[in-house]
Amino acid sequence: MKMGKLYIISLLLMLMNTTLNAQTRKNADVAKTSLNWLGEKVLGKHTGTILLKSGWINWDNNMISEGEFLIDMASLKDDDGNDRLEAHLKSDDFFGTDNYPTSKVVITGSDSFEKGTAIVRGDLTIKQNTHPIEFKATLKQDDKGIWFYANIIVDRTKYNVRYGSGSFFSNLGDNVIYDEFKVKVSLYVR
Repeated sequence: MKMGKLYIISLLLMLMNTTLNAQTRKNADVAKTSLNWLGEKVLGKHTGTILLKSGWINWDNNMISEGEFLIDMASLKDDDGNDRLEAHLKSDDFFGTDNYPTSKVVITGSDSFEKGTAIVRGDLTIKQNTHPIEFKATLKQDDKGIWFYANIIVDRTKYNVRYGSGSFFSNLGDNVIYDEFKVKVSLYVR
């Protein structure tokens, strides 16, 4: 009886070891990665960048099994160099970067990238508010790592970023800022 239990335990340990070794942890190259944002309003739009602070994924059989990315909210820049707009976006009206300097994306899994694209699932935290996200990503491998490309749409009002939102304030007229903003991601991991 003891020999049978020992055999089962040995078999389980061997299977666990095989599963763990099949996963490869890949770290984000923050210098090569780019995050470009787009915010729109009734009478126009603004674009800019924000920096990835750190990140990693576990890559397993053409899928992302898990991952985590930290975004440096204080690095938020406007493409036109509008200092006033940048200061307003960093203020408590929007992202409150003094109190919330980092946002986080936790990847909980993905479909298979076998054909080059997949749905990625996870949770996004902005201003200590966490909500599920799901987006389509495309990959391109080179001999040193993997590029992932995605366009992520975020409803800012879910994260207590409500300034100028027609969903929460009336009589804004042409000053309405749309609730959704977009982030174009070019992520390099190796």
